[in-house]
Amino acid sequence: MQLRRNISGKKREEGIVILLVAVVLLFVVGAMAVLAIDLVSFYTARSEAQLAADSAALAGARVLANSGVTSNPSDSTLSTNAQAIASAVATQVAVSNKVGGRSLNPATEVTIRFEGGSSEIIGTLGPNPRIIVRVTRSDIPTFFARIWGNTQLALSATSTAEAYNSSFAGGTPRTAPTCVKPWVLPNLDPRDNTAIFDSATGAVQNHAGQTPPTLLGYTDMTGLLRSRCNNCVLNPDPATRDPVAWRFYPGAEADFRVPTQSLPTCNGVVLNNYQTSIAGCVSEPIACNSRVRLDHNVTPPLFPQTNQAVNCLTHSVGLNPNGGDQIVGNPASGQPFQFQAGDNNPVVNARGSSVMVSDSLVTVPVYDSNAFAPGSTPVTIIGFVQLFLNPDGNPSLGGVNGGANATVVNLVGCGTGSGGRPILGNGTSPVAVRLVAPGGGT
Repeated sequence: MQLRRNISGKKREEGIVILLVAVVLLFVVGAMAVLAIDLVSFYTARSEAQLAADSAALAGARVLANSGVTSNPSDSTLSTNAQAIASAVATQVAVSNKVGGRSLNPATEVTIRFEGGSSEIIGTLGPNPRIIVRVTRSDIPTFFARIWGNTQLALSATSTAEAYNSSFAGGTPRTAPTCVKPWVLPNLDPRDNTAIFDSATGAVQNHAGQTPPTLLGYTDMTGLLRSRCNNCVLNPDPATRDPVAWRFYPGAEADFRVPTQSLPTCNGVVLNNYQTSIAGCVSEPIACNSRVRLDHNVTPPLFPQTNQAVNCLTHSVGLNPNGGDQIVGNPASGQPFQFQAGDNNPVVNARGSSVMVSDSLVTVPVYDSNAFAPGSTPVTIIGFVQLFLNPDGNPSLGGVNGGANATVVNLVGCGTGSGGRPILGNGTSPVAVRLVAPGGGT
């Protein structure tokens, strides 16, 4: 009988142990679950911080790319002013992103600096400037970890973006912008017929006797920028097709494919293929050192066709002088380029405000005219000129002989030695904007 009682008591003890183990496991699993909630909240906030840093760095770099500073990196005044604008935009973008459930404090939680200095603004950016954005938060709240005394957690994220101009890198790596307009310009300065780029190195040529010393900031309000001939079909003499400064040849459709999506609407005007390629976006990139064909057989006349497409692109139709976007600033006096939305800007409520992108900003390729035989095709692309098409609003004349009024915003040379996979850049700009160090968070 005594043996039975011992066995019965042992069973009761085993039942208690199992119950205790179950309670402990429940506590451990529950603790792990609640800690997992804190960990998920932390890593979500960290991802938000990285997104804020990346987007801010890219926005700041795009400001640098469009300011003109990459085409004249030795100007300390231009560099300082461009950095101030880029810093303000990057900060604004950073604080517009919520991290851990609230917006960032621009004074204490967003740090901006530029490569080459520890402070926010440095003297001269130099070629291919970089902007570094650091986002921090030291008060990410915890929910369950506070039972161990941890009521708040700290995190940070850092991102670096670059505005890359291949002119100062020997063309390596090369660039390949998209939405390039089918205007193939000779490598000739419209002021003195000298070279815009060194065809071998891609370097922007400096002309001490010219104002400005490079084409950067040059504004042609006379309509000189236009096609080489109004009707090449009816004027087949090759001598009439010799390269002339600021006179472009239309690119062949085989290389500047006519857009088929997001086509522009121009108050009911029906555009032909040539006009659609101007007013729309040729999606296939045009790379440095690529060979493109010219079209000497575009249906005439080119002058009014070009003007009509430019007015459609820039939203400057209707004889409204404020219809198209406006450009302000002058790098020759140390003031970076900035852009203001016009009355007809398609972005709702954008009118009169500063914008980082504009349909009036276009990129055109420059070919090696020294190796060009009159009327020959294809030609080699050795650089790009980014232009701002100033609003005209006249659907029939468009300056002198149907030319486009333009301001030079950027100069990007290729160099004949460039190779490898090209950088696609950011849309219409030949100055590529890219993240070079997207990580770095802790």
